[in-house]
Amino acid sequence: MQRTPTKLYFDGGSRPNPGPIETAVVVSGISHVRTGLEAGDSNRAEWLALIHAAEIAIHLGLDDVVFVGDSALVIHQAKGEWKCRGEGFQALLARFRALAEQLPTVKLRQVKRSQNLAGIALERLHGGLGVARAPEAVAPDFRSVQNRLDIRR
Repeated sequence: MQRTPTKLYFDGGSRPNPGPIETAVVVSGISHVRTGLEAGDSNRAEWLALIHAAEIAIHLGLDDVVFVGDSALVIHQAKGEWKCRGEGFQALLARFRALAEQLPTVKLRQVKRSQNLAGIALERLHGGLGVARAPEAVAPDFRSVQNRLDIRR
């Protein structure tokens, strides 16, 4: 019996750019948000969001995942299709690959910004729309704030 892969939507941002980084991952209707991370630019934020998604996938014991994001740069670099320049970004790529090796099946897919549920979660977090606190479902050391995402609005 063929199983449907689990989609993990990821997005990262910094406000202002560069500035404090925040990441969001949405899986099965639950958003996992990290705010007040290190300072950096939007590309670093996207990489940290992909790493955040991989950590969640491992924690949840998922074995067939699709990481879905809107950053063409990060998706193509993570797939090995584009060169990853700069020591800092190469270190993030290595960190993601080490995590991805712990997952039996990994795919990456790029979508438009308007289709990225994690991006929508970050927008609503700042706008205060449609994101309500949900009970903790990830280990406390994960340092994530989890929210139920209502995308009907």
